[in-house]
Amino acid sequence: MLQSHSLLWHYLWLGPHVLQLVLAIFLWRRGLHKLFPVFFAYTIFEAVEEFTLYGMDIIPSVSVRAWWIALCASLVIEGAFMFGVLRELLLHLLRSRLAIAKVGTRLFSVAGATLLLLAIAAAAYAPRDQPQYIWTYRAHILLQSLYIVEGGLALFLFLFVGHHKLTWDRKDFGIALGFGILFCEHMATYSVMATGALPYSRYPLLDLLNMATYHVCVLIWFYYLAFPQKKSATSAVPLPENNLDIWNRELERLLQQ
Repeated sequence: MLQSHSLLWHYLWLGPHVLQLVLAIFLWRRGLHKLFPVFFAYTIFEAVEEFTLYGMDIIPSVSVRAWWIALCASLVIEGAFMFGVLRELLLHLLRSRLAIAKVGTRLFSVAGATLLLLAIAAAAYAPRDQPQYIWTYRAHILLQSLYIVEGGLALFLFLFVGHHKLTWDRKDFGIALGFGILFCEHMATYSVMATGALPYSRYPLLDLLNMATYHVCVLIWFYYLAFPQKKSATSAVPLPENNLDIWNRELERLLQQ
C-alpha cells in the first residue's frame, strides 16, 4: 500500500504546482494575465500555498496543530480566489450584455461572500469529541463546505450556458471544466473525511486521489490555455435573439432612469 510520504506522494504534492508556476509564466508572456487576472493570481497563490505547506510538513519542528491551522487560514484565501475565478468566468459569458453582467456579477459576489462566511462559521462551530483533532476536523468541514458551494456555483454556470444557448470561449471552458472536475471529486472525498465514513488510516489514499485529480485539472488548464483553438467555418446567418438580450435591454432602460 502507498504510504503518505512515498515518492508518489511527494510528486503529486509538488508536481502540479510546479506546472502551475510554468502556467503562470506562460499566461504572463502571452498577455493572458490581463484577460484572466483572478485565475492568474489564483494560480500563483495556489503554488506558493502548497510549497509553504509542504515545507511545514517536512520540517520536524512544526507541530501538527500549527500545520492544520495554517491550512485552515490558507483555505479561506483559496476559497475567495475560487469564487473570484467563477465570477470572472460569468463576467466573460455576459461581456456582450453589460447590464446583466453588472447586476449578475454583483449578485454573484454577494452570494459568494455570504456562502464563504457560512462555510467558515460551519467549520469554526463544528462540535468534536476529541479536542486534539479539532483543527483537523475543522479543516475537513471547511473543505467540504467550500467545495459543496463552489461545485454548486460551477454547476450553475454550465446550466446557465446550456439553458440560454450561450457559447463558451475555449479558454473559459477549459478553466471551468478543470474547476468542475476538481469541485466534484474534492467534495466527495472531503465529505467522506468530514463524516468519518472511513477509518483514519485510509485517509492518505483519499489524499492521493485528491492530488492526482488536481494534477489532471492543471493539465486540462494547460491544454485549453496553451494550445490555440482550431478555426471553424462560421455561418453568416445571425443568431436568433434570446431572453438574455431582452433582459439586458430592459435592465439598461431601468438603470438609465
